Amino acid sequence: MADPDAPITDAELLAGHVNGDPDAFSELFRRHRDRMWAIALRTMGDPEDAADALQDALISAFRRAGSFRGEAAVTTWLHRIVVNACLDRIRRRAVRPTVPLVDQRLPDPTAEREVGLDVAAALARLPAEQRAALVLVDMQGYSVEEAAAILGVPSGTIKSRCARGRARLLPHLVHLRPSFEGRAATGNRRGPDPVQPATPQTATTRSEGGERAR
Repeated sequence: MADPDAPITDAELLAGHVNGDPDAFSELFRRHRDRMWAIALRTMGDPEDAADALQDALISAFRRAGSFRGEAAVTTWLHRIVVNACLDRIRRRAVRPTVPLVDQRLPDPTAEREVGLDVAAALARLPAEQRAALVLVDMQGYSVEEAAAILGVPSGTIKSRCARGRARLLPHLVHLRPSFEGRAATGNRRGPDPVQPATPQTATTRSEGGERAR
């Protein structure tokens, strides 16, 4: 017998949405919006583009909820849709982001902010698939297997994309090494690493879209 006091699971919320519950999808989004936003922001590199991509993903998830078969966790399904929406926008845009990401939580308004700008600019140089893999594994902390499930590719592909992405990033970030070493020597550990997720923001609906990641 089910425990009436047990919290509603993600799968139950999604099923409720499919069955006509008007509040179920909003609750599901509320639970996972922070990480979904962080993934979109790091993948797109620009808050406005990330907001558009996230809304593309939410519209797609809202309309495709009936296709969820429970073969993966609901979070994996949602994050896959977010990444696909980002990659779709990157491919359609076919240009690099022009506004670099700045983590608003960084405590130092000068040096730390410059590091964040450099990291964002370096990420923008990567092919979209490599960027997505690095965002999931190195910045969001997913395992290789989890990232593979989200992107719908083999684990070996994720490893390859991460390795190639890191190799391409290195020449553009090697100048930051003295900065990180200096902070470690002085014990300055306040604040997140500049490649950690930025503070979530509220997105505004603009369009719909999204393709399967490759």
